[in-house]
Amino acid sequence: MIEITAPQLPESVAEGTLTRWCKQPGEAVKRDEVLAELETDKVILEIPAPQDGILSDIVCPEEATVASGQLLAHLQPQTAAAVAADVAPAPAAPEPAPSAAPPVMPAARQEALRQGIAPEQVAGSGNGGRVLKEDVAHAAAAVNRSASAPAPVAVEAPVARGVRREPMSRLRARVAERLLASQRENAILTTFNEVNMQPVMALRQRWKERFAEKHGVKLGFMSFFVKAATYALREFPILNASVDGQEIIWHDYCDVGIAVSSPRGLVVPVLRDTQHMSIADIERQIADYATLARTGKLPLEALQGGTFSVTNGGTFGSMMSTPIINPPQSAILGMHAITPRAVVENDAIVIRPMMYLALSYDHRIIDGQEAVQALVLIRRLLEAPERFLLDL
Repeated sequence: MIEITAPQLPESVAEGTLTRWCKQPGEAVKRDEVLAELETDKVILEIPAPQDGILSDIVCPEEATVASGQLLAHLQPQTAAAVAADVAPAPAAPEPAPSAAPPVMPAARQEALRQGIAPEQVAGSGNGGRVLKEDVAHAAAAVNRSASAPAPVAVEAPVARGVRREPMSRLRARVAERLLASQRENAILTTFNEVNMQPVMALRQRWKERFAEKHGVKLGFMSFFVKAATYALREFPILNASVDGQEIIWHDYCDVGIAVSSPRGLVVPVLRDTQHMSIADIERQIADYATLARTGKLPLEALQGGTFSVTNGGTFGSMMSTPIINPPQSAILGMHAITPRAVVENDAIVIRPMMYLALSYDHRIIDGQEAVQALVLIRRLLEAPERFLLDL
């Protein structure tokens, strides 16, 4: 027998939850076929079969909490499985289980006896279709009204009002824990500004087709913001630093986290060394991360670290917000919806596509002057995007 064990988790991830077995005991599997899924507080890890064979037995059930290297199941190798298949008789097909009637609560059964009606014919409004005492009383009252009415009337079943409970996913629980810790431990302050997006939009409109042909990826807005934020981090390195007790940790590199939507919620993969990345490099990496996030295949390494973050609430229509810092980082830039607004240019009122920007920062180490100047620099860079190309 081959032991199927949980993968080695990084130090920052203590344990995971075995959310789903993709194969059941007795089923044949191929090498690298996914046997189970392990959910951590960051990503879902797939546990593949090490070779062809038959899944012999499952040791850890679904929803069990497991640690690195823990035994999950046994796999019978292909050679042994083939011999066993020749010797063992084919199992008889199981008889279909009779469909179970909705459960009737004891109080409801007594009320049904008193009212003289069959409880099995009463529509239940409790969890799982359970028939409650109130359901029997309503049904009996409806029957009485029907009997006394001069003409038959339709009896409407009571509308079910259910309540459902389910545990938080590890990702959601971890996000909640980190955000509460951020608000509790950081002195968060937010400064706002607005940017005229017309220069970026005109540049993108003019070159997006040539850009896609040459680089094989669409030209979006996020790369401009990442590039502008990176320039600001180099100019004001305190925004790229973090607090560790009574010490400040300075980083000579810029690792920018990008908030990406996934079926499990918001995840923040990290772009490494954005100070060395081109617009095309950033767009390709963002596209790769988005694809991996949608399929639940983001590697743990992509979610580790980060010295600064950018989040785009404008994708969902947000006009303005105060983003929460992703610890241990000290600042985060929030993008919002692009909205045509009346602004004054050269003493004239004109309509421009405007976006509100929000920079939340840890006031313990970042002064308001530095935060405001950094956000102004980001705005000026976005309103003159040719500075990215000329390195000005």
